[in-house]
Amino acid sequence: MGLLGNELAFARALTAQERESVMALGSRKHYAADAHLLTEGDRSSHVLIIIQGWVTVSVVTDRGATRLILGLRGPGELLGEMAALDPHPRSATVRALGPTETQVISGDAFRRFLALHPRVSGLVIRQLTFRLRSADQERSALASLTVLQRLASRLTELSRAEPSGPYNPSVPGLTHTGTVVQLAQDELAATIGATREAVAKALKLLRTQHVVRTGNRMVEILDPELLALLADGHQE
Repeated sequence: MGLLGNELAFARALTAQERESVMALGSRKHYAADAHLLTEGDRSSHVLIIIQGWVTVSVVTDRGATRLILGLRGPGELLGEMAALDPHPRSATVRALGPTETQVISGDAFRRFLALHPRVSGLVIRQLTFRLRSADQERSALASLTVLQRLASRLTELSRAEPSGPYNPSVPGLTHTGTVVQLAQDELAATIGATREAVAKALKLLRTQHVVRTGNRMVEILDPELLALLADGHQE
């Protein structure tokens, strides 16, 4: 499971000339916190490059009532490329975690640019492949792992998240002490495709085993080694 991914952000993988050229294709747009940048099922075809801020990428699960967050995307990331490359509706909803600034590029302009720049086209294909594999892993985990395993895995991942340079600042909602994850229980639930009640029950179990301590929008990791073992399916 992985929300953040390990791939280099799209804009950071471009040369300075490529980055200048692609950004010149569009215009800046600002979004308020909680605004939808893209909506699952919509038939728009523009792409976005995040300049500032962080967003969640989510889908509605087969059960229909549960939202599954597939990823967190930050500065330099390209969004909406699938709808720009084929005529199908948007495959996910993108929501701003906080005030977000993007470069908006029409689908037609983006396709023309890729046709003239095969190296950049290759980067987009690589990104698509990585994200599809990551989404498959999330869905597989949803079907095969317990809520406790999925929660332990997600807390382990997020507590280890580190800033990655000026184009990828730290993720809002996470402190980078390596021990604290600052997310509400309903947000944690959405990152693992579980109900808030199920996450609350799993957190209670982790508290009784002194693996975590919880507070308002906060989970402190007290025993990261045991948490990692639980993520792998070992029982206390």
